[in-house]
Formats: sequence, structure tokens, C-alpha cells
Amino acid sequence: MEDLKELAPTKKVGMVSLGCPKALVDSERILTALRSDGYQLSGDYAGADVVIVNTCGFLDSAKAESLEAIGEAMAENGRVVVTGCMVNEAETIRQRFPDVLAVTGPQQYEAVVGAVKEAAPMPPQPFLDLVPARLELEGGLKLTPRHYGYLKISEGCNHRCSFCIIPSIRGDLMSRRPDAILREAEKLVAAGTRELLVISQDTSAYGRDLRHARFGKQEQRAHITDLARDLGSLGAWVRLHYIYPYAHVDELIPLMAERVVLPYLDIPFQHASPAVLKAMRRPGNEGLVLERIRNWRAAVPDIAIRSTFIAGFPGETEEDFQYLLDWLEEAQLDRVGCFAYEPVEGAVANALPGALPREVREERRDRFMAKAAGISARKLQAKIGRTLEVIVDEADGEGGATGRSKADAPEIDGHVLLRDAPGARPGDILRVTIEDADEFDLFGVPA
Repeated sequence: MEDLKELAPTKKVGMVSLGCPKALVDSERILTALRSDGYQLSGDYAGADVVIVNTCGFLDSAKAESLEAIGEAMAENGRVVVTGCMVNEAETIRQRFPDVLAVTGPQQYEAVVGAVKEAAPMPPQPFLDLVPARLELEGGLKLTPRHYGYLKISEGCNHRCSFCIIPSIRGDLMSRRPDAILREAEKLVAAGTRELLVISQDTSAYGRDLRHARFGKQEQRAHITDLARDLGSLGAWVRLHYIYPYAHVDELIPLMAERVVLPYLDIPFQHASPAVLKAMRRPGNEGLVLERIRNWRAAVPDIAIRSTFIAGFPGETEEDFQYLLDWLEEAQLDRVGCFAYEPVEGAVANALPGALPREVREERRDRFMAKAAGISARKLQAKIGRTLEVIVDEADGEGGATGRSKADAPEIDGHVLLRDAPGARPGDILRVTIEDADEFDLFGVPA
């Protein structure tokens, strides 16, 4: 088999993936398709026949980063296919980089693969069907470590938040069939995935567009609660991201109490001031949300709630911002992120009155994060002396390791730093006694 593999000449593809986990899943699908057609992956520009840059266009700062990545790929390689959420900026991309091979949008996998094949066609390979790269990959090619993986359950969004242009890029809600999601999840778990990170633009809306759909002879109900229960039966940790605060989210709490899914809710509240929420076109009553948070914690005392917020939104007064700080103090959220508002080309919010200077927006963001850091520090200090389950992400082979508790998602939350763990390996789930804590991380030793 190895001799046949050497006889089959191949082309190599490089990938730069920017933005959110949803874009990362797009990158995984593109590379899986190319790998199944015999292309190999290159870890650097010099070794690639073509480089794909998957862009982010959510904020102007993200667009600038994407343009910088395209420029670097063009300078180092010169044969570049651009895809992703900057599709609305295709003219800008082509003006700045007229020699890019193609510019496509998110989910346009066939267009990306076609552009790569046109730029770097594979030579005839008579033994291609015998090459392992041609075989179906378990769960597809992953860009994450083996022990965790992102599971995208839907695409698009039906909301029309005034600061966001994602629906214009990715379209309205399109839920995947529940049987297709479960098949993918089963393959991931069979291949060694121990944590499934469920993502979409609006996870709690999953299935709303499939209410009257039938899949084969057996009717399947497409609903986030049913899907979460089925995923939880596979034996891996299941972490839910991008949950909007709809009333039916309460139905997920019993699944967390029963340990079917992780006691973790990622809810992008964005603000608390009624006036700002109205200007943002966001759902949610801040008083009702506080009551529901209290009920969630009564049912699942260890539940971790993370969220994102925007400071300095057009029209936000100092009173509105103080209202947000007071709400955060009462809500006692476990993990938060905050962005200083940035105008996004094409967003409705650009026309709102009361735009604030950058220094005001950034100062309010910093105040918010200082408040959040204090809350986080107190919450983590309360965990000292407890024994928690921790999934290992990295190990140095000398007794040190880095992992995460059930309250921490990869890349966005904190870590558990371990000592005296010489046998720890990525993907291990250990019981860890917490010895110390700072504002964001825990420190412990295997129990």
C-alpha cells in the first residue's frame, strides 16, 4: 500500500482559517473534500500549491485581519483562494489583490474545491481508490485536537440584530436533519472525540424550520432538547454554544441536572439596558432573565453561564452602561467577554443617532471587564478545595498539564493547570483537587 501511495503524485493545499468556530467547521469540510480527492495538506506557504484563506467579516477589525492574512498568503505563495464571510467585500479584495484565484462565500464548498482543482489539478492517479486518503475519514478531517470537535447543527439566523450582518452573509436559519447530525456525532465519538461542542448561529432555534418535515418513513422531531438528549447518549461531553434566551431554553436545564449534557450555557445577552436592547433589536427582558438565572442555579447549582456583551453601542448613555454593570453584579455570570462597539458596513446600527467616540467605547469595555474579572475571581476562589472533572488539553510529559473543567470551553474560557500528573494525556478526563485560583484559571493536582 505504501508503495502505491508513493507512486501517486499529489498536490498540497494550505489553509488559513479565521473567525469563529462556525468558520472553522467550514474549513474542515473544505479540507475533507479536498483530502478525499487525494490532495495533501501543507503546514506552510512554501510547500503549498494553493493556499485557502477563510475570512471573517463580522467586525471591521476582523476584516482588517482577514485582508492582512490574504496579503501574507499572496506574498509568500501567490496562489490564493479566498472564501468566508468577507464575500460582501469581494470587490475590495480583488482591488487590493487582483491576482487572487477566486473569492467565494461561506458554505460554498464546491466553489472552493473547484477553484483549487482548476489552479492545481491532480495528475491522473490510477490507484487513487486504494490510497488511504481516498477512504471516508471518520467524522471528516478535523482542525481541532482529536479529543474535542465542533458539531454544527444549523446555518444562518432569523434574527435581524441591528449591529449584525451575518444573515445577509449566511442567510436565514437552515437546520440540518437530526439523523445527519447524529451520524456525524457518532463518527466523531468513534474516532476518539470526548467533547462535542454544539454550534450554530442560534442553537436554541434549531429545528424551527423543520417542524413539518418528515425524514424517510419515520417522523423525527427536530428540536434542540431532543437533539441534546440524543447527543448526550453517545458518552461524550456535550457543550451547548450560542443559546438565545428563549423560554424553551428552560427545557435544557433538566438535561444538565441529569448530566446528559454539560451544565454550561453560552448565551449572548449583549446588554441589559432596555433602551439599548431595543436599539439592538435583541430579544430578552433583563428582569425576567435574572429570575430565570436564579431558577437555573436552583436546579443546577454548578451551572456555568457565559455571555458576550457590547459596550458603547450608539445611544448608550452613562446611565445605560451603569445599568449594565449593576445587572452583571446581580447576575454573577461565570465567564464573559465584552467588545467595544464597532460599526460594520451594511449594519442598520450605523444609522442610529448617538455614536460614541472610540475612547469612550473602549473605556467602558475596560470597566466592564474589570467588573467581570472581580466576579470571576470570587467564583473561582470558591472552588478551592473541591474536586472537579477536568479534560486534559495538553501535557508536557514531565507532570505538568493544562485542561478544562466542565465550566470551560476551549479557547474562550479559562484553564485548569495541573501539577504531579505525569501520566496525563490529551483527552484524559481526570478528577482534580483544586488548590488555588486567580482571576481566570484554576490550579490543581489529580485526586
